Amino acid sequence: MEPVPVQVYRVTIDTVSTVEAPKPTVSLPAYQQLAEFRYRIRSFVHFSEEAVRAAGIEPQQHQLLLAVKGLPEGTRPTVTTLSHRLCLKHHSTVELINRLEHRGAVVRRHSDQDRREVLIELTPFGETVLEKLSVLHWQEVQSLAPALSNALEAIVNHTVHGGLRSA
Repeated sequence: MEPVPVQVYRVTIDTVSTVEAPKPTVSLPAYQQLAEFRYRIRSFVHFSEEAVRAAGIEPQQHQLLLAVKGLPEGTRPTVTTLSHRLCLKHHSTVELINRLEHRGAVVRRHSDQDRREVLIELTPFGETVLEKLSVLHWQEVQSLAPALSNALEAIVNHTVHGGLRSA
């Protein structure tokens, strides 16, 4: 049996506008404000990565511990929920959980309401690690807050008034 040839059609639709909207451009001050804000965020992330590694775990492992502990009330700590909160694929979250479970920081438990559902819980060891890191992170945020807040405020206050402008 011979393969059936497949025809591919490409359709291009051009829209015609009588009034073309001006293309926004980014001003130099807007670039500077974004760069400053990004620098402040990156400074915190760098601190966090260093503190977490000094505690003997990886940054994503810390983020998973924090995500489990800090879920909004009524949100169940499932792999799907944690994947969403960490912006990770399901299999990557499973691997993080496996590593933390191997270290004794989390356990898997079947839900009482639906035995098919697996919930992730912190162990006392995981709670201790997270508590120590959270104190350090809280202190660092308090230290960086004024500069971070100023950088964000500059963007919020200047976006409409000159951050972006029409060409």
